[in-house]
Amino acid sequence: MLPSQMDLTGALQESGISRRKILKFCSAMVATLALPDRYLAQVTAAVSKPKKPTLVWLQFQDCTGCSESMLRSSSPDVADVVLDILSWEYHEVVMAASGKQADAALERVVKEEKGKYLVIVEGSIPTAEGGIYCTIGGRTALDIATEVCKNAAATIAVGACAWDGGLVRSTPNPTGAVGVGEAVPGIKLINMPGCPHNPVNTAAVLVHYLTFGDLPAVDQYNRPLFAYGRVIHDQCERRAHFDAGRFVTEWGDDGHRKGWCLYKMGCKGPQATFNCPTAMWNDHTSWPIRAGHGCIACASPRFWDTKSPFYDRLPSVPGFGVEVTAGQIGLGLVGATIAGVTAHGLINIGLRPRTRPSEEAVEAKPAPKKEN
Repeated sequence: MLPSQMDLTGALQESGISRRKILKFCSAMVATLALPDRYLAQVTAAVSKPKKPTLVWLQFQDCTGCSESMLRSSSPDVADVVLDILSWEYHEVVMAASGKQADAALERVVKEEKGKYLVIVEGSIPTAEGGIYCTIGGRTALDIATEVCKNAAATIAVGACAWDGGLVRSTPNPTGAVGVGEAVPGIKLINMPGCPHNPVNTAAVLVHYLTFGDLPAVDQYNRPLFAYGRVIHDQCERRAHFDAGRFVTEWGDDGHRKGWCLYKMGCKGPQATFNCPTAMWNDHTSWPIRAGHGCIACASPRFWDTKSPFYDRLPSVPGFGVEVTAGQIGLGLVGATIAGVTAHGLINIGLRPRTRPSEEAVEAKPAPKKEN
């Protein structure tokens, strides 16, 4: 860890990172948070302050995928510096201490930094039989989370498991696994679902807190709007193929090789909200749909149960044209009828309802001729 009073300039010099690179990182955070460019100076100044909140990272019923995702973030050198300046004092995977020394480090933070530190939680929390299915140092995960999260300034739940129980909670859920919000109600919480979470978004939440002293605006699931406020289908690079009725019908077929829409292969993009198409993964190089795999809606509520089988197509989303947004399609899938949503969309854009081809008719259309 870096000395607690070292400012950003000193940290950059120690790590051999240029000022230009940190400005690039801050610019990326401003873009991710959907802030106007004028906030760049304010964000840079915020992460340059010598004294930052202490950060602790708790792991419970998990696969460590979210920790691995964070440690392999798209800008690991800069992100590590920022997190180090945050005084990242407890994380079982990366800290040198273990056993009683590790426990003492966590106890010190809770006692001396009460109401000031931030906590990131990874993994679900078992509640069955008093929470005995996950214990650390003789204490249950439920006990640790209750103490640490209730005394924190804010809690960030990363990954599907910490949000709503994830895979561990999927039927039949013998351990009684739940997310942080259910296990420890009443805390200041922001959820960062995904399997795993996207480290770009988590870093952006931390930068937002450093800049404004508070968490960003959230939706009804306590997910930040900047990351979960738009339907994936409306951002998808294959959306034009959906509108034109060009679908992959078999893995490896001609349409798959040409990058056509994966809806008929089970893609849940019309139901899912996330910024995967813009934030992407692996140094901003790709994301599942670009790689040729449909979206499984891993940031959606209880997606292991509600979105599987992952390769079964969504119910009846027939040949919508470009005048109907995926948001309207999503509304129809979660409550209203497709007909009602279609009529609403047509009214909104000032068009009169007209007869649309059935899904069977769309499927029966021959594939377009190969373009030059």
